[in-house]
Amino acid sequence: MNVVLIGMPACGKSAVAEALGKRLNMRVVDTDGEIRKNHGDITEIFVRLGEEKFRQIETETVKAASCLDNVIISTGGGCPVRGENVSLLKRNGKTVYLRAALPTLLSRLGDDNSRPLLAGGAEEKLTKLLNERTPVYESAADFITDTDGLTVEEICKNIEEWLNL
Repeated sequence: MNVVLIGMPACGKSAVAEALGKRLNMRVVDTDGEIRKNHGDITEIFVRLGEEKFRQIETETVKAASCLDNVIISTGGGCPVRGENVSLLKRNGKTVYLRAALPTLLSRLGDDNSRPLLAGGAEEKLTKLLNERTPVYESAADFITDTDGLTVEEICKNIEEWLNL
């Protein structure tokens, strides 16, 4: 069984995945990392090929990751928007939504300009994405844990308790 982390950009998916992988002795697969490794810079993919092509590449990456067993899968923020991705990830995984409030996300993002969907007005765009994606994340989640004010270790502990570990 896999543990799949979903949530907004900057909610802590990558950091929690790494820490949880160490704690549970499980390999970590970061879908955005796999895309960068196999296809190049994500911003460049968006610019050159468009968001739809990126989402196709993301789904191919999810298909490969979902065939693995006993891994922590950290997804990109928009990954669950495609129902196909959620179905693939749930086949052999439990989905955890790392929920964070807008002020937390903004403070974690800081001056990060590497996220193509947030370029040119991060707060406004992040607010819009949060409103659009929250119902998607909630419906896809087997478990929801808030991340506001918590350390990575505290978040991992919440997930481990839910998994009965």
